[in-house]
Amino acid sequence: MLHKAMLSDWVKSTNSDSSKLYSKNTGRENMSWSSKNSKQFKSGSGKTLAFALPIVQKLCEAPHGIFALVLTPVRELAFQIADQFSIIGKPMNLRTCVIVGGMDMVEQGRQLSKHPHIVIATPGRLVDHLEGCDTFTLSRIRFLVLDEADRLLGGLFDKQIKSIFAVLPKSRQNLFFSATITDTLTTLKKYLPEDTYVFEDKSPEDVMTVAGIKQQYLLCPGYVKDAYMVELLRVYKGENDNGNIIIFTDTCKNCHILSMTLNELGFENVALHSMISQPKRLAALNKFKSNRVKILIATDVASRGLDIPSIQLVINHNIPRVPKEYVHRVGRTARAGREGWAVTLVTPSDIKQLLTIEALINTKLTECKVNDKEVAKILLEVSVTKSESYFNLDENKFYEKKMINLKKKWIQAGLDPEKEAYKFLNKKKIEQRRKRKKLKRLQAATNDKAKIAIEKDIKD
Repeated sequence: MLHKAMLSDWVKSTNSDSSKLYSKNTGRENMSWSSKNSKQFKSGSGKTLAFALPIVQKLCEAPHGIFALVLTPVRELAFQIADQFSIIGKPMNLRTCVIVGGMDMVEQGRQLSKHPHIVIATPGRLVDHLEGCDTFTLSRIRFLVLDEADRLLGGLFDKQIKSIFAVLPKSRQNLFFSATITDTLTTLKKYLPEDTYVFEDKSPEDVMTVAGIKQQYLLCPGYVKDAYMVELLRVYKGENDNGNIIIFTDTCKNCHILSMTLNELGFENVALHSMISQPKRLAALNKFKSNRVKILIATDVASRGLDIPSIQLVINHNIPRVPKEYVHRVGRTARAGREGWAVTLVTPSDIKQLLTIEALINTKLTECKVNDKEVAKILLEVSVTKSESYFNLDENKFYEKKMINLKKKWIQAGLDPEKEAYKFLNKKKIEQRRKRKKLKRLQAATNDKAKIAIEKDIKD
């Protein structure tokens, strides 16, 4: 196992405090969190290793399946954890199984029936198997790991977590890992046994982000934000050929439109959001990880746990609504002692939120500036291209993918899904005709102010 860890560069990147956690993590309840930048337990410095190594070590002593269950809120993170288990467990032919939504349930059921040693799952899909399949049991697991525990215990997964805990054995070791401390985790500490090992990693300055990240904000008017971002990308790509870039935005729709826009403007990229099928999400992520594509446009599904060392620049296209999500987003760069750059696009209405984030991370962001004259030169091209992307979104069948989730909600609300779908699609057709007319006006406009006003109208 040590040989495999060295091959994976984990020994080089993991510091002494991860080793302390590993040595403690062998028999008691365990809670661990890190501000992702403390001097000792930085983002990318070995959280996964801290629970994977002791689990594999214990498995070697008394192998059986299913030995450990790892829960995570993000599908892509589940696959990453499985890869890391496979690396260190290769000498003992460790068998892992990933159970996440968007993949073939029959194939997943077949894998579970073979009793793999480690199951890595998202809560929702695991509950689907527990309720509809009796070919496996979790009654003999020795370890339960909640990675990104702040998200798992934050309320969104309460129903699924309760169902999972109901079938687990009482005699097990629970491991909770989180990068940020929430009120839920603070309350949880009070109800755990007194001998629970709690590892809270803080720097003397109590700074929540990695010291290696250069954190800046780019102040710009909201209606020309995209042009400022494109100019930032142009300048950065002109100076850095090798660095990968991840751009975070708020919604699936905005993510898809931004991806289409940048591709049309010559910035080849892939998109990652929940409206994309899981196989396509994995394919996009693999392209980005293998450096075939240098830019990833993503929602917060990519902000948790993903370890891609080649990311050198993180751009927040929108300021995160939840301040702690900022910590997770910028934590995608400067992994394992490397250096990185994070730029957040800020409009005048975002200033209050920016100050809240600065207070949370105990760090003042410096201002990033780009040439306003260069922005003015590309404003028209960016505006027209993005407006066309809004219009072309329906042609990419984006709403058909969204329809699956909407129908589920309509059924749960007691509504007729077919009738609601007809009303929804009819509304979109009307909006599409309206956008087509406005796009023609935009293309014919000669005054820059008029073009900006029409573009804002198309977005609205």
